[in-house]
Amino acid sequence: MEAVGQSPRGLTVKQIARRCDFTVATTYHLVRTLAYEGYVIRRENGTYVVGLEIADRYRELVLAFRGPGAVIDRLRRAAAETGYSHYLGRFVGGRVAVTAMAEGPRTPPMDDLVPGYDDAAHATALGKALLATMSADQRWRFLKEYGMKAYTSATLTSPEALDSDLSAGERRGMQIEIGQFRQGLACAAVMVVNDRDQDRRVVLACALPPAELMSSAKVVRTRLLATAHHLATVLAE
Repeated sequence: MEAVGQSPRGLTVKQIARRCDFTVATTYHLVRTLAYEGYVIRRENGTYVVGLEIADRYRELVLAFRGPGAVIDRLRRAAAETGYSHYLGRFVGGRVAVTAMAEGPRTPPMDDLVPGYDDAAHATALGKALLATMSADQRWRFLKEYGMKAYTSATLTSPEALDSDLSAGERRGMQIEIGQFRQGLACAAVMVVNDRDQDRRVVLACALPPAELMSSAKVVRTRLLATAHHLATVLAE
């Protein structure tokens, strides 16, 4: 599925076999099964592309991640009131993942920051807020395993620099990043639930123009904390 999904032009069975290091016979069997279930589609030229069943599984993933319907309602309200896209994030399988979102008209669309996105923890305010809940040793092991890719020239790419940034965020009462994930974009995040169980920790973030974060950081924090309080109440029910 990964090999086919990474090839929008489609792959033949032999190409899939080479990429996955399978025998052609095994690949034919797997592809026939996936095609029968709707997870891949065979085109007239003999290549295979991802099928519509993937969309159904994604919708189920989104529903499972976001929790009660009141969660997305509150995110949409915050996005409408501020104009900023809002996101929830948590640890999923040890990784930092976006679990819910509501788009705001004043935030440029970001195709990657959707429920299920689990990269760039060190470069997003959402990720930083969760990383800050770890001990220093846990955080360094996390960064060693998943790396610190440079998404822009402003991305922090050393654990020492990130630790210093997280400490500043703790003092500020809000984790931020400016141009570290996307140029011309900023993000701010606060805790919603800081549980002893890592998998139950939840953070709230919003993405906005850098100038607005720099000029109105206290207002942004106040609004985020108010929304976080409402979300914590909903999640506790």
